[in-house]
Amino acid sequence: MSDPPRYVLPSASDATTVLRRLARAGWQTREGFAVTEAGWDLAAARLVLFGRVPDPETVRLAVLAAARGAGVVAIVDPAGDLGRALVDDLGRIGPVHQDPDREPATAPDTESALDRLVPEQRALLERLADGETIAAAAAAEFLSLRTANRRIAQARQALGVRTTREAVLAYLRQRRRPG
Repeated sequence: MSDPPRYVLPSASDATTVLRRLARAGWQTREGFAVTEAGWDLAAARLVLFGRVPDPETVRLAVLAAARGAGVVAIVDPAGDLGRALVDDLGRIGPVHQDPDREPATAPDTESALDRLVPEQRALLERLADGETIAAAAAAEFLSLRTANRRIAQARQALGVRTTREAVLAYLRQRRRPG
């Protein structure tokens, strides 16, 4: 199953757009970030919690819900202090989207993000994870720097992240996950 959705959006209308799309894709939506379910892992429930984030306590509740496997659609200014804190904390769990049109919700897929990477992309990410530069990784894989950069950009897209650093972290997280 793919990662639960995590969105930090500036307006209720953006959140409504995302929530409608998620509901059509089979996600259950519920307002508020307090989790009352007894079990720790909520991923199988396909639950998305949503609402405004007015204070640090709500940031804490939203991050805890995401850590337990719930999706999160938070309404807060991503450029403000609370929004930046929420994006940073959620980003430690997985990709965070700030564009309501990004990452269309799909039905659960059995293919992991790693399965979508071609061997060249995996090899480059592995070398970057070991501390090599992109140029050194490209040379070791017998690729031009331009091709290596293109493969890494494709890997970022497949993993649903914006930066190469996020791609390496997502790769390492997926690699450690039991099949």
